[in-house]
Amino acid sequence: MTDSPPNSHEMFWLGSIEPHSAILIAPPDDQALYKMMTVENFLRSIAGEYLHFNRVDSYKDFPNADQHDGQQPPLDHLINAAVRFERAPEFSAADYYEQSRARTYACCFSLENSESIWRQYANGSQKGKICVVFNFGKLRATLNRTIQPGNSLLQVEGNPCKQVFSVNYGIVDYVPWQKYQANAEHLRTPIKYAYLKDKQYSNDRELRVSLSALGMGKFVLADGMPMVFPPNLQLAFNFKKAFAEETILQVLYPPETDASFLQAELAKMKINSRDPS
Repeated sequence: MTDSPPNSHEMFWLGSIEPHSAILIAPPDDQALYKMMTVENFLRSIAGEYLHFNRVDSYKDFPNADQHDGQQPPLDHLINAAVRFERAPEFSAADYYEQSRARTYACCFSLENSESIWRQYANGSQKGKICVVFNFGKLRATLNRTIQPGNSLLQVEGNPCKQVFSVNYGIVDYVPWQKYQANAEHLRTPIKYAYLKDKQYSNDRELRVSLSALGMGKFVLADGMPMVFPPNLQLAFNFKKAFAEETILQVLYPPETDASFLQAELAKMKINSRDPS
C-alpha cells in the first residue's frame, strides 16, 4: 500500500477545512438541522460554550446505539485486511481504517423534525428534552472559522498540541450493512466510513459534522507525551452569539418538558429563545 511504515515517526500534519467535500453530500445552506438534547445537556453546553462530539467508535451507552458507527462493512474488511504496507507488513489497510475510526469524532443532527428522533434520543432526563434548530450554512461557517488552523489550539488534559483535526460535513448514506461493499474497485478514503450506516437507522436522516485526524503515525503533545484520543471532545461554540445571529433558529420542546425551568435558566444567561410553534 505504501513504502512508509505507518507508525515509525511522529505526525505534525495540521487539520484542514472540508478536505473531503468533493466526496461527501452536504445540504443547501438554508437547510434546517434538528439536534435532540436533554435540557440538562443543553444548559451545560451553553454555560460551557461548546458543542459535544463523540468518538465514532464509542456510541455504546444508550439503547439502539450503532455499534458499527464509522466501521468498515464486513465485506470491505475482508479485502482491507489482506492489503499490507510494504515496510510494515504487520499493519494492514483494515488496521489503518480502525485507527482512523478511533481518531474520528462526530456531532449529529437530523434533516427532519421527525417523530423518530423525538422517540429515540435525549431520553432519561428529569427536566425533559429539547430540539435545537440550526441553520446549516451559518453553523458551517461558524465551525469552519473555529477549527481553522491558526485560529485554534488543541489542548488534551491541559497540554497543548497542534490542531490536527479536519472538519467535514455530509449526509449519512444508509446501506444494507452485511451485504454492502464500498471497496470493490479501490480502497476508500477513511472518512467515507464515518458517513456510512446500516439502513436500519435511516429514519434518523442524519447530517454529520466530523472532526478527524490522520489514521497513520503517532501524535504527540508539546511535552513529548503521546496524544490519547478521548471518547469525546468539546468544540468551542458560543450559543448566545448563535441565538443572536440566528445560527440557532428555535428551541422546540414537548409539553412534558419543564418549560418554566428551561426558560428561567435561559433568562439567567440572557438568552432569548424563540418560543416553539
